[in-house]
Amino acid sequence: MNDHIAELLNRYPDLNDCARDIERTFLTLGDCYSAGGKVLICGNGGSAADAEHWSGELLKGFHKGRPLPNEALETLGPELASKLQGALPTIPLTGFLALSSAYANDANPKHIFAQLVWGLGNTGDVLIAISTSGKSENILLAAETAKAKGLTVIGLTGADGGDLYSLSDVTIRVPATVVHHIQEYHLPIYHCLSMMLEDAFFPSDK
Repeated sequence: MNDHIAELLNRYPDLNDCARDIERTFLTLGDCYSAGGKVLICGNGGSAADAEHWSGELLKGFHKGRPLPNEALETLGPELASKLQGALPTIPLTGFLALSSAYANDANPKHIFAQLVWGLGNTGDVLIAISTSGKSENILLAAETAKAKGLTVIGLTGADGGDLYSLSDVTIRVPATVVHHIQEYHLPIYHCLSMMLEDAFFPSDK
C-alpha cells in the first residue's frame, strides 16, 4: 500500500473501504497526466470550494518542491525558471464567472458545467465530479457530457453515491451521509492523492 494511503487510513480508519478506489483514482489521474492530458473538476457549494482547493494543490508545489526541469532554464532563462514550479494541468470549472453568469442568463444554469466540459474536455482527459449526494443535476449532466466526449469520470461522493456512481468509472464513496461529514472526509482524500501524484511526477525535492 502506498505510504500516503497508509497514513490517511491511520488518521481516518473509517476510510479503509475506500482505499482501493483511492488507489484506482491515483492510477487513473497518473495515466491521464502521463499521456499529456488534463483534469477538469466541478462541484457545488462546499464542493465548488474543494474543486478550487484541489486544483490549487495540483497546479503548484503542495507538499514538496517542484523545480522546473533543466530544459526550462534554456527556454525561460534561469531567473524566471527559478521562480516557477512544476504543475499538473487542472482546470476548476467553478472559476468561469463571465461565462457562467452569461450562460445562466442566456440559457440554463444547470448546463454550465456540461458546456465547459464540452468546450474544454478531450478524449483521454479526466473529469472529477464532486457531489456529496451524487444527485446534483448539473454535476450529472457534466458527467454525461464527459462520457460522450471520451473523458474518464471520477466521482467523489457520500456513502450512497447516487446517480453519479453509475456514471463514474471510479467512485470514492466516503462512509458518511451528512453533508459536512462527507466534506470533512473529502479534503484529506484529495490531499492524499495530491501528495501521491506529486511524488510520482516530481520525485526530486530541491
